[in-house]
Amino acid sequence: MQINELPLTGCYLLQPRVFQDIRGRFVKSLVASQFKALGLRTDFVEQYHSTSKAGVIRGMHFQAPPHEHAKLVYCAAGAITDVMLDLRKHSPTFGQAFALHLSAQSGHALYIAAGVAHGFKATEEPALLIYNVTSEYAPEHDEGVRWDSFGFDWGLETPVISERDRNFPALADYTSRF
Repeated sequence: MQINELPLTGCYLLQPRVFQDIRGRFVKSLVASQFKALGLRTDFVEQYHSTSKAGVIRGMHFQAPPHEHAKLVYCAAGAITDVMLDLRKHSPTFGQAFALHLSAQSGHALYIAAGVAHGFKATEEPALLIYNVTSEYAPEHDEGVRWDSFGFDWGLETPVISERDRNFPALADYTSRF
């Protein structure tokens, strides 16, 4: 697996080998020894998946301290534009966003550091995203920043967005606890 650091400190693009033959495809999405060599967490305790239609935006989500978590995410079907926003006050990339394309076809995954908000736009349906996280869901620490408040161009005029995601505070109104 090739692991490349992204412009947001502590976030990585994982590029595993994709094996394909007459049966289909095989992708290894986690190699603990490679993660540990980079100081990345491998103590994932919950796994989620979401399916989305094209034009759906989910985000920008995170869990606040003391229940913050790192995430390992990959697109198992379809394709997405994945967006990360650094909320860590002492990070050199604080307030910066970074986006890239993930697809089932590429097999690529992301390691997202704790303190980085995460969201995505489904570009090819059904977009099936798998999330592995290093802390259990804690509803009282489940937070977000409004998807349209940090200068990222999602490229959609009428996205499908949940009421919850519409009501998150703007980045300018969010006081980071990271």
